[in-house]
Amino acid sequence: MGLTLQQAQTAVQAAHEKALAMGVKMNIAVVDAGANLVAFIRMDDAWLGSLDISIKKAKTARFFDMPTGELGKLSQPGKPLFGIEHSNGGLITFPGGIPLVGDGGLVMGGIGVSGSTVEDDHAVAEAGAKAISA
Repeated sequence: MGLTLQQAQTAVQAAHEKALAMGVKMNIAVVDAGANLVAFIRMDDAWLGSLDISIKKAKTARFFDMPTGELGKLSQPGKPLFGIEHSNGGLITFPGGIPLVGDGGLVMGGIGVSGSTVEDDHAVAEAGAKAISA
């Protein structure tokens, strides 16, 4: 079975709690295996410009089944995927997007977070991902 609404909401809630604990305002998006938006929140006063970034991070993580920061390493000048961020209607290749993995290691979606530093974005996304992989 694919990602359920309940799992998506669990991931968003865990990410939201992590963001609150860190004192950061985030946009948090979860997509299913087809990269369709399933759950989203924009915390009070989170940057409007980060809304689209969070969704694109979630989609990018699912499209390539790897954390967006890892894809970013491969897309630097001189690397094999240089320029990939211009494909698929625009990708995000810096940290904050993580694939969501279910039972048996099957990728069932992605979570994307944006609104602070890329380190904070990744930490909040990681909390959401871990909440449904446990």
